[in-house]
Amino acid sequence: MKAIKTICSWPGCRCVVDMPERYCLKHKEKAAQRREVNRLTAHQRGYNSEWRRARALFLADHPICEECKRQGKASAATVVDHIVPHKGNKALFWDESNWQALCKRCHDRKTAKEDGGFGNFAGQEPKK
Repeated sequence: MKAIKTICSWPGCRCVVDMPERYCLKHKEKAAQRREVNRLTAHQRGYNSEWRRARALFLADHPICEECKRQGKASAATVVDHIVPHKGNKALFWDESNWQALCKRCHDRKTAKEDGGFGNFAGQEPKK
């Protein structure tokens, strides 16, 4: 019987692996290390009911995505973004001058650029 093949689940990797494996040999250990990192829950990071109220008020006052606005477009803002990532700093977290209203698409693009998501390296513009 022939083994079922799939592509490595590591972002950007195109290696073929046999099912039920999810990662190629190169990325298997990295994936295990990534799972071991105990990330705090959203609530533990400060995204609680107080944040949800503040977020709703901010979006009511800033209904248009700032990034789209800079590009001459008008999209509804659905996310309150921390311009400078707070990384647990409560003062920076609650500093409204560090907030901007973004649509989900712009927020995802900014996060990928900063964090290296979607197969990109941190600090690089995500592929379009």
